[in-house]
Order: sequence, then structure tokens, then C-alpha cells
Amino acid sequence: IGIGLFEMIWSLLLAECDELKLVDWQWQAADGSMGKVRNGGDQIGPTPAGRAKQGSKKSLLVDGQGGPLAIVVAPANINDHFLLKETIEAIVVKRPQPTEKEPQHLCLYAGYDNQMSRETVKEHHYQGHIRPARGKEPALKSKKKYPPRRWVVERTFSWLSKCRGLLVRYEKKSKNYLGLLQFACALYWYRRLRAATADSS
Repeated sequence: IGIGLFEMIWSLLLAECDELKLVDWQWQAADGSMGKVRNGGDQIGPTPAGRAKQGSKKSLLVDGQGGPLAIVVAPANINDHFLLKETIEAIVVKRPQPTEKEPQHLCLYAGYDNQMSRETVKEHHYQGHIRPARGKEPALKSKKKYPPRRWVVERTFSWLSKCRGLLVRYEKKSKNYLGLLQFACALYWYRRLRAATADSS
């Protein structure tokens, strides 16, 4: 299956921003968000906290400033950690190789506090920062103190929700809904690129 038009636009804009050092690969964050579905379709499932109403989930990976790097659509009843590997591997440009001098950190919420997520983080050569589940102490306490950076992904979800066509999923085909999400992600990087070039002119 070839790359979609909106995904291609997104990848081209992201690549151009990366060339200008506008992408913060050092600190990344991932999370999932559920949304309502109006007309049914594929890739939907019962919403756990919504009286089993049908819903759809977005799994999102962002850079340190909240810039979207990858997004995946799934049924609402799929736990976030089951989508982590797929989401990381959906990054629309070639991810820089982490090094000892330039590591890449991945910040995750308590829903990812399990062995599967830790193995995924290790497999993709991230330094993981997973918030412990409530009432659970971290297995290893780091000597270094890092500022909380998980909130950037929530801010990006909030921005996506302000796009009227994305707050509620109306498309029956998940690939069409994904295309709209990819277009919104491309718009984010276009605005960042335009702001950077305006400042330099």
C-alpha cells in the first residue's frame, strides 16, 4: 500500500523542519485518546468509560514541543500500551539514531507501566520515563531529576480536538479518518515552519 497524500505532505514538512533543527527528538511523549463515533464503521469498539458506546482511539507520538511524529487509529477498547510499538514505528520520517551523547527520552503515563511497554521502549532505544501506576513505587529511582514532559502530548490532543472534523469521527472508514488526522498534523508543522522562517527573515 502506497503512502497517502496527507501522510506524504506531513512527512515532507516534518523533514524540512528537521533540517532546520526545529524538531526536538531528545524528549518525546506518547499517549492515547478516545473519541466519539457518529456513524459506525471499522476500527471502533466499546468505550470503557462511556457506557459501552462505540468509540475510536488515537495513539499519538510527539516531539518535545508537542509536534506530531506519528498517529495511529484503533478501536476505543484497545489499551494504550498495545499500540505503543505500532505508533513508534509509524513515525513519518526516518528517526535519528539515539547516541550516548544525544539520547532520546520517551515520556509515558501510568497506563504504560507494564513489561510490554518497557520492552518496546528498550527495543527502540529510548530512555523510558514511565509514570508509576497509582499506589506503586517506581522499580528504579533515577538519581537525575527531569522536569515533567508528558503534558505536551495532551496539549496536542487538545489542539486536534479544536479541529471540528476531528473531535467526533464521522467517517465510516478508518483510513479516511486517519487521513484527516494526518492533514491536521501536516498543518501543525506547516505553521511551525512558517513561524520559523518568518522570524529569520
